[in-house]
Amino acid sequence: MRVLIDEDTAVQLHEPLQHVLIRHEVDHITTRGWSGKKDPNVLADAKRAGYHVIITRDRNQLNDPGECNDIKKSGLHHIRYGQRQQGARGLALALGALIAAMPMIMDELERADSQRLVRVAGLNPEPRHRYTITNPRVDPPSPYWPR
Repeated sequence: MRVLIDEDTAVQLHEPLQHVLIRHEVDHITTRGWSGKKDPNVLADAKRAGYHVIITRDRNQLNDPGECNDIKKSGLHHIRYGQRQQGARGLALALGALIAAMPMIMDELERADSQRLVRVAGLNPEPRHRYTITNPRVDPPSPYWPR
């Protein structure tokens, strides 16, 4: 399948997605020379160019009747995600969730018999839910940890 990353999504997502979606072709709007195009034109041009999937951070597209119609007419699978926090940490949480979810999403989209709309849930911004840090002097990880 051919995947197009929308302009509102960091271009830095392009390379990691190429690595995790090795059976698929991944492009960013900037690599297509489509920067600055309005969404209705992007959707129509993406369909004509043979794309199957568009990834966007534009969460309001489904709240606009005109854009909803354009998405429906395009037939493209529409994948959207949000960025709950600003700055580098927010970007890392949003892109991390997207990169982690995309292989499974693509597996499902390959089996889909019609257009799908996908919302990727963000990672929890609370650090304690994503990792643990241990001080082995206070809490050794095993009885074999040298003291």
